Amino acid sequence: MMDRLDHLLDAASPLLDRVDRVLSTVGAPEGHPVWTELRRVRLLPGDAARAVGALYPEAIRDAVPELRANVRAYAAVADALPLAGAWEGEAADAYERARRRTAENLNGGPDSLSRRMEATADLADALTSWMARSRGDLAAMLAAALVSVEAVALTTETLPPDEEARLAAAVATPLLRTVADSYDRGETLLNHSATLQN
Repeated sequence: MMDRLDHLLDAASPLLDRVDRVLSTVGAPEGHPVWTELRRVRLLPGDAARAVGALYPEAIRDAVPELRANVRAYAAVADALPLAGAWEGEAADAYERARRRTAENLNGGPDSLSRRMEATADLADALTSWMARSRGDLAAMLAAALVSVEAVALTTETLPPDEEARLAAAVATPLLRTVADSYDRGETLLNHSATLQN
C-alpha cells in the first residue's frame, strides 16, 4: 500500500534526478552546507531519498506478534517442566539440576531465550517506529522541497551553471540532513541493541 512518501517520491523524481545530475556534474558552491550533508550520507539526494523510501515498517511490524507469542511460549514451557516428584537419589538430583538449568535457559536470566526474544520484539517495535518516522520526516521535507522557489527555478528555467549549482545545493541540503539525522537515530537504536548479537 502506497503512503505519502511513495507518492511524493514519484512526484519528486524529476527534481531529484535534476539535483543529482547538477551536483554530479557542476558541483555545489564552495563551503556550502550541502558538502557536510553529502559527507554524512555518502549518497546523492535522489539515492538517499529512495533508500528511505525502501524502508517498509510493515514487514517488521508483522513479525512482532509472533515474537511476543514466542516469549509467552518459552515461559509456558519453562513453567511446565515437571518436578522430580517422588524420585529420590542421584538420578532425581541430576534431573532437578537439568530441569532448573533448562528452565533458566528458557525463561530465567537476562540471557534466557524468552528475554532475548522479548528484546528482539522490542527492537522490532523500535525499528518499526524509526522507519515510520524516517519516512514521515522525509515526506514532509520532500513536500516542502517540491514547492520551493529553488525547485521551481531549477526545473523550469535555463540557468547558468553556478546558479544551477546554488539551487541544487539549496534543495539537496535539507533533504540530505533529514536522511542523515534519521540514519543517526537508526544507528543509535542498533547500538543499543548490540547485546542481541552475542
